[in-house]
Amino acid sequence: MPAGKRFVCIHGHFYQPPRENPWLETVETQDSAAPYHDWNERVCAECYAPNGAARVVNAKNQITRIVNNYARMSFNFGPTLLSWLRENAPRTVAMILDGENRSRQRYHTHSSAMAQVYNHMILPLANERDRHTQIRWGIADYESSFGVKPEGMWLPETAADTATLEALALNGIKFTSANGFAQSGTTKRSGLTRQTRAWSQRILTCSDSHRAHRLQCFSMTARIHARSHSRGCLIRATISRGG
Repeated sequence: MPAGKRFVCIHGHFYQPPRENPWLETVETQDSAAPYHDWNERVCAECYAPNGAARVVNAKNQITRIVNNYARMSFNFGPTLLSWLRENAPRTVAMILDGENRSRQRYHTHSSAMAQVYNHMILPLANERDRHTQIRWGIADYESSFGVKPEGMWLPETAADTATLEALALNGIKFTSANGFAQSGTTKRSGLTRQTRAWSQRILTCSDSHRAHRLQCFSMTARIHARSHSRGCLIRATISRGG
């Protein structure tokens, strides 16, 4: 990396567990989410929708422009949350899809959106069949939403082990992010090499009967507090360990 150059990646992990009553197949009123009907509605109104039309203000708190954050930030939406959004917040979904499409134009066909393990299952605790099922369902949902195959996949609680990373690589995923890593049982066809870089990059290479697969794993280890003035706008950013 050239001296003096620094890059910050902001990732939005957007996920809500299914809140539907399984007998009624609808979300019941949640008093703690007032004045909204339930927490899906409240978080949508306060987070998912505003990120699609974010206000950039100057020092006088005057709006200077409106931007779609999904076009510039890394993000993932849980498949179960996207299912709720499609039915209950179609305008928000339209902004998400528009932002993702713009990101591919901006970043030379590379999308800002990552896939997610389908039901937010912690994969190091899953058996082999469930692990591959969760990954494949997550990939299928991503393709259904964005029309292309995902390059990256978000791991629930950013938990990973060798078997999890192998499964991602064998299913065509090129990168992921992990906060914790547990060395599980290895096989002859897999190996991990640690890179001495600031973002603690790990590279996994494994093979099946057809070809070799390579996965890059980035670990969130830095804590940064930044203040910057740009065109009269104050920017604050905090990056920390997290899931």
